[in-house]
Amino acid sequence: MSETLRIDKWLWYARFFKTRSLATRVCGDGRIRVNGKLVGKASHTVKAGDVLTFPLGPAIRVVQVLGLGERRGPAPEAALLYFDMSDPLPPREPAMAALAFRTPGSGRPTKADRRATDALRGHD
Repeated sequence: MSETLRIDKWLWYARFFKTRSLATRVCGDGRIRVNGKLVGKASHTVKAGDVLTFPLGPAIRVVQVLGLGERRGPAPEAALLYFDMSDPLPPREPAMAALAFRTPGSGRPTKADRRATDALRGHD
């Protein structure tokens, strides 16, 4: 096993991206930093000890590479490849469905129920 691995492959192995082509696209867009330096190519190599900074959803992830891996395995195996140094994510807002809950068997919503649901969702 070599001591380096392509960054797009590592991001895919570590399960940060669903497909390798998504990881390649993020690398090619120049949105990933390795040890503080911007990376513009998916062929850039990473090794154990490197610190990666990249956007993922609404957050910026900062992870330290602990291992390279040999395949894209299950999530518990992928979690062993890195140490997450990111700030904790803020708590998620409750889903709209939970706020507009109706008991089963209570019939169709009335016009007043619909207006209340629309007001809850912020619709005028």
